[in-house]
Amino acid sequence: MFAGVVAALGIVPAFTPPGLGVPVTAQTLGVMLAGSILGARRGGLSMLLFLALVAAGLPLLAGGRGGLGVFAGASVGFLLCFPVGAVVIGWLSARVGPPYLLAWGVVSNVIGGILVVYSGGILGMAIVLDLSIGTAFVASGVYLPGDLVKVVVAAFVAKGVHAAYPGLLWRERPVESRDVATV
Repeated sequence: MFAGVVAALGIVPAFTPPGLGVPVTAQTLGVMLAGSILGARRGGLSMLLFLALVAAGLPLLAGGRGGLGVFAGASVGFLLCFPVGAVVIGWLSARVGPPYLLAWGVVSNVIGGILVVYSGGILGMAIVLDLSIGTAFVASGVYLPGDLVKVVVAAFVAKGVHAAYPGLLWRERPVESRDVATV
């Protein structure tokens, strides 16, 4: 389902900053939601499924892009870090335990959804566009304001989902590690 959410968020019109070749999309919001709501394992697997569907040629990326060619483009680093970002967000989100804490959700989304995804994205931009890491880092600043908004939106949505479905995120943890009162 979350692979579909990320695909649907690709329909939102994208803006490609001049000279960068990496569009500003809403799809990283889906990565943050997958990790925040599904947890590390299921969130990461949903993003792997999304990338497999893209690799198979389905036009699921912003602008209707898909196929193996997108993995040779400037956005390759961002794409390959979608599953990693979702895993990190899910892992961090689950560390606090129920109830889902909004402030910790924001922190988790910043770490996994921005720091992790941008790390790969900057490296990918530097390699594909033949830029220095510093130049790619500065160029990635254009994506930051929108991603900070997505961090907050994802944390609020996850808080609402976890209020409606308590324990959803914490099912991945073994029963032995849970507090007896939460079982």
